[in-house]
Amino acid sequence: MGASDVVGADDDVGCIDASEGEQAEDEEEEEEGCRDFDDESDLSEGTFDDSGEGDKGDELSLAVQRDVTRATESKVTDNCSDSGGTERDTDRDEDEDEDQTIEEESGHLKWKENLTQKASDAFLRSQKMNWRKHIYGKGDLEQEDPSTDGPELGGLFKITRGKSIKRDCDGLDCSVFPNVKGQEQDFDQLLSSIRDCFVTGKWNRGQDAKVLLEQDDELYGDFEDLETGEIHEMKEDSSSDEDKEMMSENENTEEPGARKKTKKEMTKEEKMQKAMEKRMEKKRKLKKMFDSEYDEKDGASYFDELKNEMDQQSQLNRSEFENLGDELRTQYEGFRPGMYVRVQVEKMPCEFVTNFDPTFPVVLGALLSAEETIGYVQTRFKKHRWHKKILKTRDPVIISLGWRRFQTLPIYSIQDHNGRHRLLKYTPEHMHCNATIWGPMTPQGSGFLAVQTVAGTPDFRIAGTGVVLELDKSKTIVKKLKLTGTPLKVYKKTAFIKGMFNSALEVAKFEGAAIKSVSGLRGQIKKAIKAPEGAFRATFEDKLLLSDIVFVRTWYPVQVPKLYNPVTTLLLAVDEKKQWQGMKTVGQLRRERGLTAAFSGDSIYQKTERRGRSFHPLFIPKDLQKDLPFKDKPKIPKRKHDLVERQRIAVVREPKERKVAELMKMLKVIHEHKMKQRRVQMRTRAQKHQKEVGKANLKRTQKQKELKKEIFRALGQLEKKKKRHQKD
Repeated sequence: MGASDVVGADDDVGCIDASEGEQAEDEEEEEEGCRDFDDESDLSEGTFDDSGEGDKGDELSLAVQRDVTRATESKVTDNCSDSGGTERDTDRDEDEDEDQTIEEESGHLKWKENLTQKASDAFLRSQKMNWRKHIYGKGDLEQEDPSTDGPELGGLFKITRGKSIKRDCDGLDCSVFPNVKGQEQDFDQLLSSIRDCFVTGKWNRGQDAKVLLEQDDELYGDFEDLETGEIHEMKEDSSSDEDKEMMSENENTEEPGARKKTKKEMTKEEKMQKAMEKRMEKKRKLKKMFDSEYDEKDGASYFDELKNEMDQQSQLNRSEFENLGDELRTQYEGFRPGMYVRVQVEKMPCEFVTNFDPTFPVVLGALLSAEETIGYVQTRFKKHRWHKKILKTRDPVIISLGWRRFQTLPIYSIQDHNGRHRLLKYTPEHMHCNATIWGPMTPQGSGFLAVQTVAGTPDFRIAGTGVVLELDKSKTIVKKLKLTGTPLKVYKKTAFIKGMFNSALEVAKFEGAAIKSVSGLRGQIKKAIKAPEGAFRATFEDKLLLSDIVFVRTWYPVQVPKLYNPVTTLLLAVDEKKQWQGMKTVGQLRRERGLTAAFSGDSIYQKTERRGRSFHPLFIPKDLQKDLPFKDKPKIPKRKHDLVERQRIAVVREPKERKVAELMKMLKVIHEHKMKQRRVQMRTRAQKHQKEVGKANLKRTQKQKELKKEIFRALGQLEKKKKRHQKD
């Protein structure tokens, strides 16, 4: 039976509790001392291994001897405790009654028992600290012993059991250096045990600083310190085999008597040159590796590989189907290139058969179901740079789009910054524009080209090129339209305008629109007036003149003409195939018929004579003059003196006359001040009098109204009485 079993047998015995507390204290002290010793032994090995590997020195052997002596002492105490346990079992029944009576009498004083022992236990628990766990991150103090390993499980794992260290109360303090009699410590042996704890000692390969630095050189190579400018080169030992071969070749090429310079003997330029050569050699190797990995191998590309696969597939198909007939073979692989086929086309015009020319090539193509409809097509168009003239809106052009060639009337436009599509009369010179046509629905992104004629002319040029953008009618193209009017009546900042609209309904549609005069005054349309029809009231920034002209800018929607005229050259005779002529332009028709463009008489410029206007002089109020800078203030010219005044002799006053003049001046100022005060008082009295008069007039009018009401009430009653008497 161990000591732990004795303690677990009975917890009420005081001597056992005391021995258990002393044993716990001794175990804690020895645990701290042995822990320090274990730490030193681990540092001597250079690793933090708890398994007990490596030489621990003589200190470890001394610690083992102490543990053996303590174990023997603990066995003796265990035997004593076993003999005492039997006596306690026999007397337990007799002591139960006495214990119950003692507990009942001193139950409230039981917490005072063993206060010193409890205080010492609490102090030891608070002082206990695992230094090994704090420093090395490992808290277990058990050391594995390979001799105590358990049996294997499945041939792979072993069951290991930790060895507990037992300590007694009379053990030696392990926190100090032990002094064992009969065993002297050799100083050289002590030095050899702690030599590997320092940097100069022998470390494992994964922890040696020299080995780690060499690995860094192999990984990162040369580098330059940007602060000091020093270049750190990779050592020769960490270089690759190729570098060693190159170095050996260089050594062979050098003269036998020449001595290689060391790094200290080299100048800064030589060091830079050497570093540059190494860097270039490293880049060359990387480029060689990249080329060998990504460049074409044996001159073959992806296209060549794909082509070879297609050739192999075609050879395989040819070898498989060469023994079959043409009818059966076409059912499996379709019509092969180079075969003659017969195509039947329905609903063809008879002119195609009668005027068929076998020398003229005919291209067959297929259309999707969505491409058979006709509608508005939005395109991006640009005039070709070799075309001589710019293209005009609504002039017919022949467009080759997809499988079709047709003639249409395009409308050119450009999109402003606010999203408005503004009509363009002509195409831009070196810029794209939008073209809206009436033609077949074609997928977006399809390209096309436009020509003005397909007839064989010597000056044939492509008119323009473009691409299909949208297939909808949501885009509205507008053109600018200016409506003008003249003032009918002019007030300060309000004027009545006529001649711009024809009815009040048109005015109501443009209420709030911005208008402008030729002189530059801006205004706004307010409301229509009764007469004349179409006139309206408008407000301006300043007073308008009757000679001004007022205009408003509007936008008028433009309709795209629906013209789709397919080019039917295949239906014409052989001589007429190259002379197909569709719709002509307006300029061609005028040139053929000798007509001129119609113009309006109002469009002709006429010479106007305007009378000179005399402006009023500039008047600036005094309050405004105070805030103006000096350069902008009006300068008052000096008053010209008369010749008579200049010829007068200056009169010099005597002192008495000066005093009299100053006194008169002072009296004059006082008089003016009194008159000014009287005028102010008079104004206040007049205002007060006017208020009183107004109140009196108001009371008078109220009395008159009440009197009139009474009179009319009395007259009404008299009339009612007369009517009653007449009825009676």
